[in-house]
Order: sequence, then structure tokens, then C-alpha cells
Amino acid sequence: MKQIDRLVLRSFLPPFIVSFLIASFVLVMQMLWLYIDDIAGKGLGIWLVLELLFYRSVGIIPMSLPLGILLASVMTLGSMGEFFELSSFKSGGISLFRIMRAILFFGLFSILFSLYCSNTLIPIANLKFGSRI
Repeated sequence: MKQIDRLVLRSFLPPFIVSFLIASFVLVMQMLWLYIDDIAGKGLGIWLVLELLFYRSVGIIPMSLPLGILLASVMTLGSMGEFFELSSFKSGGISLFRIMRAILFFGLFSILFSLYCSNTLIPIANLKFGSRI
């Protein structure tokens, strides 16, 4: 891994984690409002409610991953442009595709993880959520 890839990933990962967690939280809260009638007033324990939220949050991963990647890449490249790092890379002869290559590979791996979640983990989580509810 070259130095430019490390620089881009080091500035990309913290905003990605924060934006992914915020997008996941918003989508989980939206799901919670849909199922609040089924959960509230039944005398369920906190662990069972957390288990139900966990099963539903597995289905939210493919929806919140693109949001997290989009927001983090805009924030990363915006901050690099603000501090003239993009200008110095371009004046050094590095193309924009080469600068964004690490983010593109991260996006490719996240697409593969999202596909795995959609094909394998979500059906299992939906079955367990349906049996628990």
C-alpha cells in the first residue's frame, strides 16, 4: 500500500464510521416506530427488545452502507480540497482516479459485504425476527 492510499484511507475511515453509524441509527429508529405497537406494553425484557433491534439492524446494513460511503467520500475529498491537498497531488502529476483508488476499492469490498448480507444474513435475521415477534 502506497503512502497516498494510507493518507486517503486514514482521512476516509473516521467519517465513514460516523456517517454509517448515524445512518444506521436513523434507519433503526424508523423501523422501531413501525414495530412499537408490537413491542410496547407486552412486558418484554430489555434483552429481547435489543435482540429484535439487532435482527432488524442486520437488514439495514445494505441501506446504510451506500449513505455512509457517499457522505464520507464527500467529506474526505472536500477536506482534501479545502487544505489544498488535491491541488498539490494534481500538480505532482497524480490523477484524480489514482487519488480516489483506495476509496473505490473500499467501496468494492463494501458492495461485496452488502451482497453477502443481502443473500445470507438478512433471510436468517428476518426468520429469527419473525419467530421472536
